[in-house]
Amino acid sequence: MNTLGLISMRMCAGLMGRRTTMLLRSTRCSFGMTLSQIDEEVAKLLELKAQLGGDEGKHTFVLKTAKGTRDYSPKQMAIREKVFNIIISCFKRHGAETIDTPVFELKETLTGKYGEDSKLIYDLKDQGGELLSLRYDLTVPFARYLAMNKITNIKRYHIAKVYRRDNPAMTRGRYREFYQCDFDIAGQYDAMIPDAECLKIVYEILSELDLGDFRIKVNDRRILDGMFAVCGVPDEKFRTICSTVDKLDKMAWEDVKNEMVNEKGLSEDVADQIGQFVSMQGGQDLAERLLKDPRLSKSKQACAGLTDMKQLFSYLELFQVTDRVVFDLSLARGLDYYTGVIYEAILSQTLPATVSTAAEQNGAVAGDEAGVSVGSVAGGGRYDGLVGMFDPKGRKVPCVGVSIGIERIFSIMEQKAEASTEKIRTTETQVLVASAQKNLLEERLKLTAELWNAGIKAEVLYKKNPKLLSQLQHCEETGIPLVAILGEQELKDGVVKLRNVGTREEVDVPRFNLIDEIKTRTS
Repeated sequence: MNTLGLISMRMCAGLMGRRTTMLLRSTRCSFGMTLSQIDEEVAKLLELKAQLGGDEGKHTFVLKTAKGTRDYSPKQMAIREKVFNIIISCFKRHGAETIDTPVFELKETLTGKYGEDSKLIYDLKDQGGELLSLRYDLTVPFARYLAMNKITNIKRYHIAKVYRRDNPAMTRGRYREFYQCDFDIAGQYDAMIPDAECLKIVYEILSELDLGDFRIKVNDRRILDGMFAVCGVPDEKFRTICSTVDKLDKMAWEDVKNEMVNEKGLSEDVADQIGQFVSMQGGQDLAERLLKDPRLSKSKQACAGLTDMKQLFSYLELFQVTDRVVFDLSLARGLDYYTGVIYEAILSQTLPATVSTAAEQNGAVAGDEAGVSVGSVAGGGRYDGLVGMFDPKGRKVPCVGVSIGIERIFSIMEQKAEASTEKIRTTETQVLVASAQKNLLEERLKLTAELWNAGIKAEVLYKKNPKLLSQLQHCEETGIPLVAILGEQELKDGVVKLRNVGTREEVDVPRFNLIDEIKTRTS
């Protein structure tokens, strides 16, 4: 077979697909060619086909967001904005200022700070010689910021997106891209005063958001390390066992023990001793009791942590928040950088699963999540050594902070809104400028401009001659409370007819007094 014939057959193979290729192979003897020769020529033709564009246009494109991410509708953003405003207001009430940092950091900045969770960091493809990663949280970038700028004390809040290569459970507010709302106090201060304020902030925010009953669990890394030591855990396994204990809020003790023994290499006796401690809960009384424990009292670390825990509860009593705070020895928090007090806020209630189409498309787990606990909605602790990791001279800046789990809170608020009959406004428009007759577009635009210039939130429909009924319906649908109606008679009399959309009451207001009247009614 000549080359031209072969190319023709090749083109047929490219156009007709696999069946034609198989036909070529089955008839190779007729052409006097081996199978490998045919495959080689077919490969060349397919390469040419790819260069020419091929069948790419026939590919079915699935329009969706990436796994673990979602879009937000205007209604959802209105709910989210309300939550943000409550949180930011609380942060400012406590005297915080805000900063911002890049969404990605040098990979080495994030490496070695998150323990076993380091595998969840998103690494970026090398661009221009720098190895980069998307930020996993806002705490490590904050520590880098302090060290880089030689800042030794600051009270700051930071609200921004972070990224984790986690398995998403979107009905419970767990995403791969999500916001964190952080409040941190950096500086050398007397023990437990800043720590107590962080817990007070969590208490205030969760109370104001009205999410239902909640508990704030507190513990101390020094108590945990002392506990591990007296139970017989080798020093080099403290952090990995801590990560296992941290799973007690998601797994039964038997499963946690099994991981300690079979995966982490602890003896059953050591694991059982840990089990006795992590089952303890209480308040200041528990700290006092553990200080007298014959085993824990031998650990200087544990005693220092327990002494601070007693002091913490005395301050929390003054802040009037002890009714929701519990000293819980099972609380571990798996991040490596914590050095002292740690805490986590848990909602006590369970919520039904409501899975949107977007959530299902993005890998959310549906039916088996019905009635499941939302889990942690805030967490934090003391990290006195993190800034020193970035300082060339190793100078430490003591820090303590808290992160509010905005996505889980938002999931709860969204479900509450869906169950409520209350209408959620997605705009803040105070008045619609309307006309009762035709050919009044210029007058409507003039009045709208006057209102805008006076700082009033106003709208006008984008039609030359809209029907009055359509304009009134727009107000009812979007929740606009007032309508400023212009007509030929109103223009002659120098007045504007101001209508209350809810009561349908109308009153003529002199044009020169309209702005003051609208401000009075909408204040």
